[in-house]
Amino acid sequence: MVETIVAAVAVAKSFPNGVIALSGVDLAVARGEFVGVLGPSGCGKSTLLRILAGLAEPTSGRIERDGDLAGRVGFVFQEPTLMPWATVWNNVYLPLRLRGVDRAAAASRIGAMLDSLGLSEFGFAYPRQLSGGMRMRVSIARALVTEPDLLLLDEPFAALDEITRFKLNEELRALWQMHRCTIVFVTHSVFESVFLTNRIVVMTRRPGRIVADLPVELPEARSAFLRMSPPYVEACRAVSAKLAEAMA
Repeated sequence: MVETIVAAVAVAKSFPNGVIALSGVDLAVARGEFVGVLGPSGCGKSTLLRILAGLAEPTSGRIERDGDLAGRVGFVFQEPTLMPWATVWNNVYLPLRLRGVDRAAAASRIGAMLDSLGLSEFGFAYPRQLSGGMRMRVSIARALVTEPDLLLLDEPFAALDEITRFKLNEELRALWQMHRCTIVFVTHSVFESVFLTNRIVVMTRRPGRIVADLPVELPEARSAFLRMSPPYVEACRAVSAKLAEAMA
């Protein structure tokens, strides 16, 4: 039996300035899934993600969460949002410190997370000393160090150059295979969504609605070689067609 970890039921969201961001959104995410939310800029993707996280409330409709989910959600924003006065180690330590975990008890978990993201040599560096890609790695490490059941990512790689973005796509996919937490990943890139996820939901222009729910039938392990393969190209073509329909 498939266990739903979070679901949006007939969710709508409007703002005081009259903007209607979402209308009648239905989305159920199963435990362990890697789901991509794809749509044009301004279609309400980020708003939906914030509502799923509990950072915003829907105007109508409801969010259903697994009863054990409270405090087990990680969120990665478009910008790394690191504390500039703190080292990489202390930035990653922050959510554990807020939970009352002392430094000694947290050390092994932080060390393992930094190592898995290629940050083991940068624990004492400050954010200003890191590239954009490295800062985003720190942000992901901070979100994962609490071992969340649900990880929500809001276009975290959008501002990065293509080479860095591809590399972080591969690393995030590998991390998902390792930890198997549930991931919902917002993007406006067809190529990124197909490479990363196992399922893609496509949203219309604002007010955003989900108009397609597509499985991504590609190998579990994904590397740079996959991007040149016919199955990947065909999957991108099919998703692009659905996105074009949604925007029409």
